[in-house]
Amino acid sequence: MKLLQPDTLIRNPNGLPIMASVTVNCCASRLWAMVGQFAGFDVFIPDLMHIEMTGSGVGALRTKFFRDGNCVVEQLNSRDEQAMHMTWTTIYNTLGVARLWAAIHVETLEKERSRVTWTIIAEPTEGVGPGFEQFVQGFANSALENVRRLLG
Repeated sequence: MKLLQPDTLIRNPNGLPIMASVTVNCCASRLWAMVGQFAGFDVFIPDLMHIEMTGSGVGALRTKFFRDGNCVVEQLNSRDEQAMHMTWTTIYNTLGVARLWAAIHVETLEKERSRVTWTIIAEPTEGVGPGFEQFVQGFANSALENVRRLLG
């Protein structure tokens, strides 16, 4: 009998980064207060019905429930309050995403002007047709436009 060895299904995705970015007419700390809350993405993503958290801080899991019935479970990998950035990985979903890593970062441009950048690297599950990258790009762009609308 072969000895069992450590294994995991979690792998970082390969692919080109998909980036969305908006400039908002507010201070960076106010922008970070919105987009830097791992449990609070339903504030600026209208397609999210609600989010349930398991744990807190790095390693916490969030389950995002979408209005269309889809579900996504993600783990917070890193979060830096001072640098205003965080990263996370999708570990389960019903959206046709095989692997996804994401980062969000807020930077000050001027006293009352700041920028948020959302970077996503994702791979579709086998059988997902063309248009996957456009779907991911459109989702991120729409979410950040909502942030601009809500804060600007």
